[in-house]
Amino acid sequence: MSIDSIPVRVMAIEQVAPLIREFKLEAIEGKLPAFSPGSHVQVIMPGEAREIRNAYSLCSDPAMPRRYSIAVRLQEDSRGGSSFMHGEVNVGDELAITPPANLFAPVMAARKHLLIAGGVGITPFMSYIPELKRQGAAFELHYLYRSSQTGAYLDQLQQQLGAALHRYDSVHGNKCDLSTVLSDQGPGTHVYICGPESLIEGVCSTAKALGWPESLIHYEAFAAPEPGEPFKAQLTRSGKTLDVAADESLLEALEREGVAVPNLCRAGVCGQCATPVIEGAVEHRDEFLSADEKANGGCIMPCVSRAAGKHLTLDI
Repeated sequence: MSIDSIPVRVMAIEQVAPLIREFKLEAIEGKLPAFSPGSHVQVIMPGEAREIRNAYSLCSDPAMPRRYSIAVRLQEDSRGGSSFMHGEVNVGDELAITPPANLFAPVMAARKHLLIAGGVGITPFMSYIPELKRQGAAFELHYLYRSSQTGAYLDQLQQQLGAALHRYDSVHGNKCDLSTVLSDQGPGTHVYICGPESLIEGVCSTAKALGWPESLIHYEAFAAPEPGEPFKAQLTRSGKTLDVAADESLLEALEREGVAVPNLCRAGVCGQCATPVIEGAVEHRDEFLSADEKANGGCIMPCVSRAAGKHLTLDI
């Protein structure tokens, strides 16, 4: 499966927090596809050594798809994506994006929606909020940020939500008591988390300790793949042998060599890039495979996982 790209033009750039810029995008030809709350796109960027593809949540109103908005946080340890968007992209430039995909849609049948955002993790909720308001849904937003770095859209959110917005600025020592927030919810409430891994783990572990069913807990994280030891990947069907560098993912190495692999999240969550393993141990870093599947070692998510040794043989 290949993912077609959509050429877009940058119509506006706005600094919405000290380290976060919003980019408004329009289709160069035709119309942009409609999207649902929680959708994301991949932005395809030329890198010095390889093409970079990063996933970013759409933070615009789904009812107004003529333009897309994405917000990008400048990362100190950027692998190239955020530094490219902040340092190289200007108004009028052309970019390529993939069509929207959604792995983080709100469950509209929920009695209440509890949104918990950390830093730039506010972005998917910017598409949730107008739709939840149109539906007359019960919801509240708990927003954790550091005003010296993040805290995007605060004025807009305060105007839209009023008392439904709960703000926690760590610069001023405001802390969110997750146990209190999660305990103060009625039956049928779904919780949605987007932000740093530490926040996601904290909410999930607290919710489970309080007896929340896993079916009511939803989260999204677009973490860049962590570096690791270099290794070789032998591809039995295509007859190729790849050198996977320490600072690139197996998926990026496959794409570099023209081997198409379906993918949506590039973060080990969706399972789209699952690839059969014939030989070699896998260092599993994904959140899709079960513990038994990981122990079996017959499959790898090449977007984040790597060889646990020097060599993998893949059925691709």
